[in-house]
Amino acid sequence: MIVELGHFALVLALIVAVVQSAVPLAGAARGDAGWMGVAGPAALVQLAAVGLAFLALTHAYVTSDFSVLNVAENSHSAKPLIYKITGVWGNHEGSMLLWILILALFGAMVALFGGNLPASLRARVLSVQGMIGVGFLLFVLVTSNPFLRLENPPMDGNDLNPVLQDPGLAFHPPLLYFGYVGFSMAFSFAVAALLEGRVDAAWARWVRPWTLAAWCGLTLGIALGSWWAYYELGWGGWWFWDPVENASLLPWLAGTALLHSAIVVEKRDAMKSWTVLLAILAFGLSLLGTFLVRSGVLLSVHAFAVDPARGIVILILMGLAVGGALTLYAVRAPQLAAGGLFAPISREGALVLNNLLLSTATATVLIGTLTPVVAQAFGIRLSVGAPVFNFFTAFLAPPLIVAMGIGPMLAWKRADLPGVLGRLKLAAAATVAVGLLAAYWLNGGPVMAALGLGLAAWAILAALTELAERVRLFRVPLGDSGRRAKGLPRSAYGAALGHLGFGIAVAGMAGSAGWTTERIDLMRPGDVIDLAGYEVAFDGVEAVTGPNYQADRGRFVVSQDGAPVYLMTPEKRWYPVAG
Repeated sequence: MIVELGHFALVLALIVAVVQSAVPLAGAARGDAGWMGVAGPAALVQLAAVGLAFLALTHAYVTSDFSVLNVAENSHSAKPLIYKITGVWGNHEGSMLLWILILALFGAMVALFGGNLPASLRARVLSVQGMIGVGFLLFVLVTSNPFLRLENPPMDGNDLNPVLQDPGLAFHPPLLYFGYVGFSMAFSFAVAALLEGRVDAAWARWVRPWTLAAWCGLTLGIALGSWWAYYELGWGGWWFWDPVENASLLPWLAGTALLHSAIVVEKRDAMKSWTVLLAILAFGLSLLGTFLVRSGVLLSVHAFAVDPARGIVILILMGLAVGGALTLYAVRAPQLAAGGLFAPISREGALVLNNLLLSTATATVLIGTLTPVVAQAFGIRLSVGAPVFNFFTAFLAPPLIVAMGIGPMLAWKRADLPGVLGRLKLAAAATVAVGLLAAYWLNGGPVMAALGLGLAAWAILAALTELAERVRLFRVPLGDSGRRAKGLPRSAYGAALGHLGFGIAVAGMAGSAGWTTERIDLMRPGDVIDLAGYEVAFDGVEAVTGPNYQADRGRFVVSQDGAPVYLMTPEKRWYPVAG
């Protein structure tokens, strides 16, 4: 009965989404406050209905209701509770339901916290959000219904894919989807602004928090996915330019550019047309990633094994959403005022350079990812791998990181570049020192690793220098600096934290490239090998039994100068049900 209730709630959500997409839009066109007022309650009801459907499917998993096809195919009674719950989104149908739940959540948040928006803009934003909901609710109900029953249910299920039974994968998809779907809000704001014919500083202030929330979710999701790939798949690295990894990187790059260009709109009333286009493209690239993962056109450990027919439906939805928005953009964008003028050497100029480099990186990854797919459609076997992506990244990343350190210290409209460079001289000197030390430690190793560590030091030290300049550290009494630090806007700390995090990531990338040591050895119990200044002792293997698997667990003691520093316990697991 609960399963049927969940199915009914999904149908109800579709009906409410139709109302949400049509009535407020008509009300905004007519100037009817009553019709526009329908948007908020409809968004809340849609969230409640989709939430009820999601809870119903979760209940079926937790109680191991194998009369539900989706549960029988992706769960097992002996599976730990956490993986019964995460199994809800460990498959195509359930993950699409999670996709819709997050979409409804963003709409409801605008309904609850968007009271400061003009009534017509709020109605149009929620209407566009409702239209997206209609498309994906129809997709799930018609092609990917998670509530289908089995006439003859099995005694037990087929279990979840073993590589997904992992803490990293428990939280990676929700965070990733929060980012993917969160960009729908920037998309809805962009389309609503084009419908109104007005993009101004107030619009940028409204759209930035939603974009930032989506960007943070996507960043955390990508980080968790990289961590999972590092230790679970045994790849031993942080990034591999796998096509599905690229599918998550594309909206992240576009979203990063969008965050920076929205600042120019807010502060200087410039780059309005470009910012609207980025908002459309960021969500469009999210939809492209959804298509690539579910269409079967990509072979990847991350991809869902789904028939191409469903992929075609997603492609049609993407064409309607993005194609319609770009058509509206082509008609309305020329009417947007150009905004304020600025010199090339200025904060705006640095942000334009930032957008140029990020957009070039996005186009490079997009072309490299899609070229084999297009070639395959014409019967040509073609592979674009890590060497190609690394080659272009080596050209794009250094100027981006250098500009990232200088840009925040430039003044708006026109800036004194020599003065800014003078304030960054200590950071520059430390950067050179780090690069030279890295080159010495590498002792003839890859030059790009030393350059990468230098650039990482520059990003970190420049961000700290910019904060120090803002509070006039060591130029006024420390008490005054502390009061200045308390008065800084949160955006200043957010920008510094983002740049610091990026610098740390670059340091990790450089370290992975320059200081990785790999050996293949055959070891027997009692054997010891020397590896990169450590001694690795193999103590033996023991058989262990998990809740739904058997495993052989090795024991490796890592020592340095005769003192144990780490114990490694890798496992080779066998899941009998999944085979």
